[in-house]
Amino acid sequence: MSASAPLVRAVLALGSNLGEREDTLSSAVAELTAPDSVRLLRSSPVVATKPVGGPGGQPDFLNMVIEVETSLDPYALLAHCHSVEHSHQRVREVRWGARTLDVDIITYGDLVNDDETLTVPHPRAAQRAFVLHPWRLMDPAATLGGVAVAELAEQAADMADIRELAGPPETD
Repeated sequence: MSASAPLVRAVLALGSNLGEREDTLSSAVAELTAPDSVRLLRSSPVVATKPVGGPGGQPDFLNMVIEVETSLDPYALLAHCHSVEHSHQRVREVRWGARTLDVDIITYGDLVNDDETLTVPHPRAAQRAFVLHPWRLMDPAATLGGVAVAELAEQAADMADIRELAGPPETD
């Protein structure tokens, strides 16, 4: 990491419901944290979830959350996340449709930002157990908007559909 750039902790949510989902998550974590500008601090177990929103008939997702430390500004981190999605043949045709890989920035330090390119904290994270539950498993003391992530997870409509599978995927 660059000595001159400030380091910021960010929480990223990863999901996949097409292809070799476990392999995709594992290689995505490795790719996301490959540059010197992004360092993996910790990762959650993988959970299986029903799709939330979007068209019906989609396969179940595998989801996980990672915490990174980065010297990238939030827009550069977003571009990096999109690049990793692209390397896994992510196609954006239907909102909330099936996908090989989805990487969302949930938090970026204490930044609050809302523009056409990037909204952090993620605008729907506080209602999504597929983000909140793995996050609380990774960091039981985590908060989002001043509320315990564990409390938010219990209130999320999709909490009943979460199935815990395994620990963090192996990275290359």
